[in-house]
Formats: sequence, structure tokens, C-alpha cells
Amino acid sequence: MRFAAIADIHGNHAALQAVLEDIAALGIRDIVNLGDCFSGPLEAGHTADLLLLLDMNAVQTVRGNHDRYLLETPPEAMGRSDAHAHGQLAPRHFEWLRKLPTSMVWREDVFLCHATPSKDDVYWLDKVSGEGNVVLRPQAEIESFAEGVEQSLILCAHSHLPRVVSLSDGRMIVNPGSVGCPAYHDDEPVPHDVETGHPLASYVVLEKAERGWTPQFRTVAYDHMAVSRLAADNGRADWAAAIATGRMG
Repeated sequence: MRFAAIADIHGNHAALQAVLEDIAALGIRDIVNLGDCFSGPLEAGHTADLLLLLDMNAVQTVRGNHDRYLLETPPEAMGRSDAHAHGQLAPRHFEWLRKLPTSMVWREDVFLCHATPSKDDVYWLDKVSGEGNVVLRPQAEIESFAEGVEQSLILCAHSHLPRVVSLSDGRMIVNPGSVGCPAYHDDEPVPHDVETGHPLASYVVLEKAERGWTPQFRTVAYDHMAVSRLAADNGRADWAAAIATGRMG
């Protein structure tokens, strides 16, 4: 089995197109998407049209926390990124979001979720210290989140940081990183920055052989400066810096 996993597109249509072209060049047809598709000051509508087209070709998607916010939060109460995306989405896009599962088992051996199996807004493989540093979560905590998941490969996202963690029983958890948002600031659980340090679009190719699963993390160049300028034009200097550099300022 060989397939690609993408996540955290956040309305970055140009990055998504570049990643899909890279996947196609590798001869890979099967793709799973781990959510947070639209939220951001970019091109949610164009991204949604492309994802709906992919959905017709059997790409499997699970819902992320920002996808949930777009459905559950009144527009006047949304954060700026969600509100911008909400204004670009059509009824057909919201209908697609409503149908997405929060988690799923794909092809019997792969478990998909956005963050953890029970919560869509908690980092699984990473943890934020009291000082706001993002670090690898202790092994025992990572394994506790995986209780009840029987699949040999577990895919999660949410932190935007590419990671692979092996569990004591041989299972593997992989975060593909973010297609469209290489850095961001969050205030929960304490204020912290997540930074990849580069502007490239990230995803992962996964292959199962006799010895088990092998993840191949890939980064793809695209015209990120054009997208950075779009974010700036939409009044989001923070996003403009993040997309241009992979750092927050």
C-alpha cells in the first residue's frame, strides 16, 4: 500500500495545487486529508472547489477544528481567519463540511483524525510548556491518547509540524505537517508560536512493506510570496510573515 496524506491547507490554494502536482508526479493516486481545509485570509472558495473535485475521486477527508468552527460558530463571533473563509464559501461547500467524519478507519489498517481521537483541538504528538515552548509530548501521554485504536498506522495533524512517533507495541503515529500554513500563533493552552522555519508546503507519503510502514516527508516549493502578498492585502501581516518565512515575525 502506498498513499499520500495531506493536512492543514488553511485556504492556501496555490500550495494545495503544488502538492497535488507533486503527488501525481510520484504516480500516487490515493490521498487522505486530515482537515482544517479553509480557515485563513487566503482563497477558501477556490480551495473548496478543488477539494470537492478531489472528493469525487474518492479522496478521504476528516473534519478539523477550524472546519467545525465554520459550521458551529455564528459568523459575527468568528475569529478573523474563520470569518474570512466563511465569507468565501458557498452552500455546497458547507454541505460538504457537514458530511465529513471527525475520524475514520481507512482501508482497515489506517486510522485518521485531525488532532486526537477524542478531541479535534489538542496536539497529540506535541505539548506546550508553561513558558510557551512547543516540545515533543512524553511517550506515556502519546500512548494514552492511542488507547482503543487498533490500526497499525495512525495519522493526525493540527500542530502543522511533521512528526513520526513509534509506540511501544509497534504502531506508528504520523503528522504530515501543513500544506498551507508553515507557522502560526495560538493563545491556547498558553500563548505560543508554532514555526517550521521554512515556507514550503509539507505532506507525507506512506508505504507499507514487509517490515512495516515507512513515512517519506516531502516539501514542495510554490509561489509562496504571491500568497504572502495576498495575506498582507487582506490585512493579515501575521499570516504574510508566516507564509513568507515559516516564522512568526
